[in-house]
Amino acid sequence: MRVSSSSRAPLDAVVRAEWPRIVASLIRTTGDWDLAEDCAQDATERALLTWPRDGVPDNPAAWLTSVARRRALDVLRRRRTESQALQDVVAMTDRVNATLDAGSGYADDRLRLLFTCCHPDLTMQDQVALTLKSVSGLSTREIARLLLVKEQTMSQRLRRLRQQIARSGLALSVPPTDEVGDRVDSVLAVIYLVFTEGYSGTEGTGVRDELADEAIALTQLATWLLPEHSEAHALRALILLQHARRPARINRTGALIPLEEQDRTRWDRPLIAAGLEALQLARTAADVSDGSIGVYRVQAEIAAMHSTATRPGAVDWAAIVSWYDALLHATASPVVAMNRVIAIGMRDGPEAGLAALEEATQDFRLGEAPEVPAIRADFLRRSGNARAAARAYHEALAAARTDNVRAYLQRRIDELSPRVDQPPAEPIGPETNTLAQPGPDSRTD
Repeated sequence: MRVSSSSRAPLDAVVRAEWPRIVASLIRTTGDWDLAEDCAQDATERALLTWPRDGVPDNPAAWLTSVARRRALDVLRRRRTESQALQDVVAMTDRVNATLDAGSGYADDRLRLLFTCCHPDLTMQDQVALTLKSVSGLSTREIARLLLVKEQTMSQRLRRLRQQIARSGLALSVPPTDEVGDRVDSVLAVIYLVFTEGYSGTEGTGVRDELADEAIALTQLATWLLPEHSEAHALRALILLQHARRPARINRTGALIPLEEQDRTRWDRPLIAAGLEALQLARTAADVSDGSIGVYRVQAEIAAMHSTATRPGAVDWAAIVSWYDALLHATASPVVAMNRVIAIGMRDGPEAGLAALEEATQDFRLGEAPEVPAIRADFLRRSGNARAAARAYHEALAAARTDNVRAYLQRRIDELSPRVDQPPAEPIGPETNTLAQPGPDSRTD
């Protein structure tokens, strides 16, 4: 044991980093999702009582897993007769020692849990919700906000999903090779959503590095399992290239730093190199197969152009607009449309950007997302209309969801304040509706 004056901080750290792995291990050994989460929570509460007295274990995750597993055995003993309980103990021991799934060759519990959450018997929305809860450890509230539903609705959905899994007996396993393809699209989509929540979260500080790190680990596992799948490599490239900017994205006061203002010398060059290598693997895999270019490949190509530009003025915005044209054609996503607007404004100037923004917001799905008035404000500031820009920044500030975005918007307002009187409260521009949280590929990252 190593003694620590504070046991809450290391416990919080290990729970953030290891919770999905602990829960997945318990699910694999008990076959009961609810029991696994309850016992993991019990172990956490036990740590709060014993670690301040005995010190933090040398291997905190193993300690939590061991305590949770013993608790699960106790529950099983109470549920059944002594004879049946002994059989359960033997079965659990066998499952713990069986480190490989038949037909898969992969022992990582996170990958097992991810593929289970993405079972084809579940809807895409349910796969996302279950993965964000079980694999990534998001709270029900965070998941509800990310998926734009009420917290109570999400709580009921998660309860129903666990009941469905218990009834159907879905196995915690990576499927055999000939069945993997049925789940690939879901797995990749869920991994990217996990990264998005870590890169530009829905609440709080807006940055959760442990989720981004988890997504990176999951993409590595996915590419090991799918070495010839172009989009798996492309997603890994996209995530690595975006995450490489992390050291330069937030200033000392916690404000978001726009891409064009970031100190590029602080970008993680080894991560960029790994991302570019993954992108080349994606290109090669696509050439070997049918040569098609998927949505993650397009986004990775855009991220690569940003990552390899030595200065903001060296970015090839014309090429980026072309890539966004292709992505918008493939997805019809309003979020892609919004990022395309930004690229048009950077290519053709702020007035063209404003015109493109007004056209894009005719799509009712764009709605009152905080990114819309923020983008409008930025174009107005660049065009020299300080008063209108200040009004738009105030509108964006009122709708912002995270601390770092609020800090960034307040900085812009403070910069404009000497040039204008206090802006009136009424918003500018067309009225709009509601949009889901966009992914991390936006210019103000």
